[in-house]
Amino acid sequence: MSTAATNTTSKTAAARLIEGDGLDYLADGGLETTLLFLAGVDLPDFAAFPLLDDPEGRRHLSAYAEPYLDAAAAHGLGIVLDTPTWRANLDWATRLGYDAEALAAVNRRAVAFVREAAAQRPEVDSVVNGAIGPRGDGYVVGEAMSVAEATNYHSLQAKAFAEAGADIITALTMTYIDEAIGVVHAAQEVGLPVVIGFTVETDGRLPSGMSLGEAITAVDAASDSGPIWYMINCAHPSHFASVLEGPWLSRVRSIRANASRMSHAELDEAPELDRGDVDELAADYLDLWKALPNLRVVGGCCGTDHEHVASIADAVSADRQMP
Repeated sequence: MSTAATNTTSKTAAARLIEGDGLDYLADGGLETTLLFLAGVDLPDFAAFPLLDDPEGRRHLSAYAEPYLDAAAAHGLGIVLDTPTWRANLDWATRLGYDAEALAAVNRRAVAFVREAAAQRPEVDSVVNGAIGPRGDGYVVGEAMSVAEATNYHSLQAKAFAEAGADIITALTMTYIDEAIGVVHAAQEVGLPVVIGFTVETDGRLPSGMSLGEAITAVDAASDSGPIWYMINCAHPSHFASVLEGPWLSRVRSIRANASRMSHAELDEAPELDRGDVDELAADYLDLWKALPNLRVVGGCCGTDHEHVASIADAVSADRQMP
């Protein structure tokens, strides 16, 4: 991997990420699973954003971010740092006592918080990423929205991220295309670059039953190729490695995989965290890097922590340095 540029101004962070070439950025790992299972933090509804409103919660979020920034610095890489807002949409927030005004405010605070954390390591090229999760569960489609409904629904977060100065937006764990297209439209309305992250089942298909290639092609067609690229997240590499073929592969530039080989249904029922095999996951990422010629960002999802991400960076860095 090449050395990432020094972080100079937030206005150019997205441009450096988008216009660069090569696997030069890390992402963080499984925020919620790390906090819940490893740090012992209570997360009602698996939501991390309320921690921003509590001094102890903010300390937990800071402690979570530090080793990822360390890993990026150690490898001479940039980092895409998520806001803790995967659950910070209207349905989940209402359950947790936030109205629309309070929700918009906490999304703005999330951007400010992540930027402050990044500022502690000025040598790392940090991209502040406004994280948007699905309206529903994240593992199943549930009650699907139309594109127009999804655009309206996710506009609150997109607008808050833009107002607070986020560099990009990423939709994580999308289960069907209409919601994904809605997020793209919401991001376009506020002028922020957007990444779409699809999750897949053990057969490599979205929970909706659509193939990855079909989903990416459909979203591009409906949005004039609106996403800067696509990500696969919240699935183990063994669930999707066999389907990585076709012209759409050039659009996949980020991977954030789960540590566990278990299915989504099995993970839902698991009483303990499955961290998987750290070295095996790193080897899987090395194979993914070879299969995805445009891969730009690697990180983790459920069950992964900074140890996984550092091991992934070690594996790919060593391969890049070989003659």
